Amino acid sequence: MLKRLTLFPFALLAGLGACSGAAPPSGNVLYRQNCVACHGAGGAGDGPLATDLPVPPANLRGLAAANGGEFPAEDVMATIYGYRGKESKGLMPAFGGILDSPETMWTAPDGREVTIPSALVMLAEYLETLQDH
Repeated sequence: MLKRLTLFPFALLAGLGACSGAAPPSGNVLYRQNCVACHGAGGAGDGPLATDLPVPPANLRGLAAANGGEFPAEDVMATIYGYRGKESKGLMPAFGGILDSPETMWTAPDGREVTIPSALVMLAEYLETLQDH
């Protein structure tokens, strides 16, 4: 299960997601619709468009390993939504508008509750299943 991490940068974005009322597709479907072309079916950064990009897509399978064994849900969701921070060198487009969906409550370890588009949470949960162990 996806850990409920502190969502500093994502808290800034929480108000940006619109509530459309319709249930979003599963995380797997969202990944296949929006991520496979660059990141590949298994998330290794080997999608059909990967070689055409000026910056290679990230290997999503190693996100937890690169973060001390913990899946960095906060960073993943913030990057997908479109918040990359001042040091970002990536070219990944912001998917916030695509992932607008009914919001869900995200409880951070410190007890704060943050509303997040449910589609974004489901996509992050799916990405966590792709991690190499």
